[in-house]
Amino acid sequence: MTISVGLSQSALLADFTYGLRPVERGYANRTLYINLNDNTISEKPVTQQMKDLFTGGRGFALKLLWDAVTPETKWNDPENELVIANGPICGITAYPGSGKSTVVTLSPLTENVIDSNVGGYFAPFLKFSGFDALEIQGKAADDVIIFIDGDTGRVTIERDSLSALDSHEIANQLTIKYGGDEKGRRGISVLSAGQAAEHTRIALINSTWYDVRRKEARFKQAGRGGPGRVFRDKKIKAIVIRYTDMGGDKNGVADMALVRKAGQRINKEISELDDKQNQMRKVGTANIVEVMDHFDLLPTHNYRYGSHPDTHKIDSKVWKEAFTQGLPDGCWLGCTMSCSHGVDHFPVLTGPYAGQCVLVDGPEYENAAGLGSNIGNFDPQKVLELNFYCDTYGVDSISFANCVAFAMECYEEGILTREHTGGLELKFGNGAAALELIHQMARGEGFGVIVGQGVRYMKELFVREYGADSKFVHDIGMEMKGMEISEYLTKESLAQQGGYGMATKGPQHDEAWLIFMDQVQNLLPSFKDKAEALHYFPMWRTWFSLHGLCKLPWNDISPANNKETKEPAKVQEHVENYTWIHQGVTGKPTQVEDLLAQSERVYNFQKVFALRMGRVGRRHDYPPYRAMGPVTAVEYESRHDRYDEQLKRLVEIDPADLSTEEKMKHLRSYRETQYELLMDAVYERRGWDSQGIPTVVKLRELGMDLPEVVEVVEQAKNKT
Repeated sequence: MTISVGLSQSALLADFTYGLRPVERGYANRTLYINLNDNTISEKPVTQQMKDLFTGGRGFALKLLWDAVTPETKWNDPENELVIANGPICGITAYPGSGKSTVVTLSPLTENVIDSNVGGYFAPFLKFSGFDALEIQGKAADDVIIFIDGDTGRVTIERDSLSALDSHEIANQLTIKYGGDEKGRRGISVLSAGQAAEHTRIALINSTWYDVRRKEARFKQAGRGGPGRVFRDKKIKAIVIRYTDMGGDKNGVADMALVRKAGQRINKEISELDDKQNQMRKVGTANIVEVMDHFDLLPTHNYRYGSHPDTHKIDSKVWKEAFTQGLPDGCWLGCTMSCSHGVDHFPVLTGPYAGQCVLVDGPEYENAAGLGSNIGNFDPQKVLELNFYCDTYGVDSISFANCVAFAMECYEEGILTREHTGGLELKFGNGAAALELIHQMARGEGFGVIVGQGVRYMKELFVREYGADSKFVHDIGMEMKGMEISEYLTKESLAQQGGYGMATKGPQHDEAWLIFMDQVQNLLPSFKDKAEALHYFPMWRTWFSLHGLCKLPWNDISPANNKETKEPAKVQEHVENYTWIHQGVTGKPTQVEDLLAQSERVYNFQKVFALRMGRVGRRHDYPPYRAMGPVTAVEYESRHDRYDEQLKRLVEIDPADLSTEEKMKHLRSYRETQYELLMDAVYERRGWDSQGIPTVVKLRELGMDLPEVVEVVEQAKNKT
C-alpha cells in the first residue's frame, strides 16, 4: 500500500510497505513500480512467461519498457521509464563478476531503446530486498530521493534535502545518512548523477559500493546512451537501497556445490594466471593501452591515427604506479578478478573541487584512451582530473572524449572558430580546454553545453549554422545511431566495424569485441567466419546482461591450456562454467545451446523494439567512413605504404600514378563494398532479411512470435 503525504506536511511524499521473502532459485519473483507523477508505488508479479521468454536482467527491463511506451514516446516524456534489473545469477558470491545491473530506457542520444550495464552493489541488494527489477515512470515536481529498505520491507519517496550537487558528495552523504555506523554503510548502495546530467545528453548514472578500507563510497558507471539525463529529467536526485543481512547464499540456489565447483575452478585460474596474462588485479583494463598502440589500434586525434610517440606517458605502467595496491578492488563481493582500481588522494587543480584530494575511479582503458590519446592529451594529471569530473558530474567519458575530439578536429579544420567556442582554443592536446568544457557542462553554460549534446547533434548544428560540409562532418563524426563509438580504431578490422555498426543499441564494444581476433590474430578470414563471430559473441554478451554477470571473467583470464583448444577465442572451459552456475542457481539441466537460446530471444526482441521506435533499414547499421578508412589526405599518407599495397593486392589497381585523393576514392569504394557484403552475411546468419528485420520464421523458431512483436515486424517490412 502507498501512503501519500502532502508536501506541506512532510518531506515524505510516499511510503510503501511490502512483505519480505527469500529469493527462490535466483528470482525474487516480483518487480517494483514507481510513478513519480503521483508518487504511487506498487509491486508486480514476475510471470513464468517472463522467465521463459525474457530470462531476467536486460530481458525483464526491455519487456517492462516495451509495455510502458508507444512508438511515439520520446525520451523526455513522462511515459518513458528508467528500468534497472539484475538477473537470476546476479548476487552469487562464489563466482567472480556477479554484481551487474542493466539499465534500460529510451535514450536522449539515440532516441531509441538502449541498455547500459553497471557494477556496484545495487543489483544484488535490489534482488535480496525483494525485486528482480525497478521500474520508474513519470516525473517528480521537485528533486526526490527514492529509498528502498530491504531490511524492513519499506519503500519511500522523499523530498531532496541535500545541498550536494555531484555524485561523489551525494553518495558519501547518503551512505552515512542511511547506513549509520561502519557495518551499516556496507549495506548501502546509491544511484546518482551529478549536475552536468541536467544539461547534457551524454549523461551517466553512478552506482556505488562502500569501500571498507578506503572508508568511502566508490563508483561504477552505467554510461552509454545517456541514462543519467533521463534520471535527472525525472527529478531523481538519488536512489538508495539498504540491505545489511548478507550471507553466502542469498540467491536461494538449487545446487550450491555445482556453483562452487565453477567458482573454485576459475578462482584458481585467476590466482595462478592473472599476473602472467592481463594483470587485471593490478592494472585492470588499462593493461591494454600500450598493446593497442603497438598494433595501431589506439584512437588518436579523433580516430585519425592508431598510435602516438607519447603513449608511454599514459600507458599501464603509469596507472599501475598510481593505483592503490593491496586494497580490495572488486565491485561486488567474492570477485577475485578485482579490476576496479582507483587513485586515492588525487589532488584536483581545477573546478569547484580545486584544492581537494579525491578518489578517482580508474582510469580504465576507455578513459585512458578517450580522455588521453583521442583528444591528444598525454598528461596523466589531466586524464585523471577529466576522469574524476566526468564521473562526479555525471558524464559518460567515452561520449565526452569523442565529442571533444570531434570538436577539436572541426576547430583545426576551420569549421569552428574562437567565436563559436567562446574563446577556447580547441586544438588537439589542449587538456585545459577539455577541462573547461566539462565544467561548462556542469554549469549549463558556454560551448560545453553544445558539445554535451553529442556528436550527432553537433554535426547537424555545424552544417546548419556554421556552413560545415555535411559529408565531411558525417565522415569524421564518430557516432552510429546517435551514440559515440567506444575507443578502438577499426579501420583495418571489418569484423569490428560490423560489431559497432550492427550492435542493437549503438557502437559499444560490450556487444562484440572482435578487433584482436580479426586484425591481429587473423582468425576471421572469410565473411562466413566474421558473420558467425558477429552472431556468437553478441549472444554471450547478451547472456551476461540477462543474468547480472560481468564479461571480464569470461575471456580476460583464460585456462593455461586454452590456446590448445579448437576455438580458443570462445574459452570453452568458461562457457562450461556458465552451464554449471546456471544449473546450480536455477535447478534446470543446462546445455550451452540453452544459454544461447535465452540470448537470441532477447536480442531479437531488442532489435524489434528498435524497429518499433523507428530504426528501420540497413542505413542505421552503417558506420561513418572514418571507422572504415582514411577520410583526409594526412590520414592516408600516414599509412601510405599499407594503403598502396592494399590497392595493388585487393583492388587490383596500380597506385603509382594516382593522386592521394584518387587513391582514397578507390580505397573507399572497395571498403564500403566489403562492409555491404558483411552486412548481408551477418543478417543472413542472424535470421534477418536484407533490411536487418528479423523474419517471422526466426521469431517463431525462438518462441518470440508474440502477436505484438510480429505486428511490428510486418509494419517495418512495409516501410522498407
